Amino acid sequence: MSEKHFKPLDSAAVPRFGGLPTFMRLPVATPDQVDIALIGVPFDGGTTNRPGPRHGPREVRNQSSMVRPVHHVTGISPYDLVRVGDCGDSPVNPLDLMESLELISGYFKGVREAGAIPLTVGGDHLITLPVLRGLVNEGPVGLIHFDAHSDTYDSFFGNRYNHGTPFRRAVEEGLLDPKRMVQIGLRGAISDAANYDFARANGIRLIFIEEFEERGPREVMAEARAIAGDLPTYVSFDIDILDPSIAPGTGTPEIGGVTTREAQTMLRLLRGLDIVGADVVEVSPPFDPTGATALTAATIMFELLCVMADGIHQKGS
Repeated sequence: MSEKHFKPLDSAAVPRFGGLPTFMRLPVATPDQVDIALIGVPFDGGTTNRPGPRHGPREVRNQSSMVRPVHHVTGISPYDLVRVGDCGDSPVNPLDLMESLELISGYFKGVREAGAIPLTVGGDHLITLPVLRGLVNEGPVGLIHFDAHSDTYDSFFGNRYNHGTPFRRAVEEGLLDPKRMVQIGLRGAISDAANYDFARANGIRLIFIEEFEERGPREVMAEARAIAGDLPTYVSFDIDILDPSIAPGTGTPEIGGVTTREAQTMLRLLRGLDIVGADVVEVSPPFDPTGATALTAATIMFELLCVMADGIHQKGS
């Protein structure tokens, strides 16, 4: 296995609008060459209303050219700590939902077997289910989930596999431990009073936006970390946790969301967590032609990359 640390293109040598559009302007790599694999899953076959997240990975790649390599608060330069590369996109079948689930889970099984930890850009939130299927092979993991929606519903139009159901299926399949799950930022009217019954009955901690506003990000994240504990944990960030005045390019916007600054604060407080994988999902570029939502997603991705790289580095030191 190569020990080479890939570095982003130097913007003083190749301008940000030049070169191939890769995540963070990194070289293309294979999972066996890296510690953290940046991966796209261009699939939105689980979307129930406004489509478009299939275009998310490409536009986040474009906008990530704006992300610089050193974190201005922590001083972390992830590319100096671990090997990171753009490992391309998972295969999908845009005309067959169930085959896509199989293709994605098979791809991420290969990522796990190669020894890399994935940082994924979706795609709608259904992609988290096959990602977990590919990653989890030794008992359930915990989950810290940032979202306006619980995504623990049972079905839509009789279909049990859509972007409103991935975490219910993951609990049922033994991929996630509901007692080590916390969902932050929930809000908005619901279609049925029983929508949260499964989550509550299984011990998933639900933190609605009103509680978040009252307690603040630091106190909420202290509880989230206590719930996740020291065991392996997955992190999932739906861009719709953010207020749509900030990130309008998403399929199911809900007003009254968190700010980008609050989101950054929460993500930085993940430092030291045993993260086995993470994703940023539900970026729908057609609903934001300015590119601001995709730029926000790229920056959120960098925040996650920094804490993941620091964790791997600390384990190895």
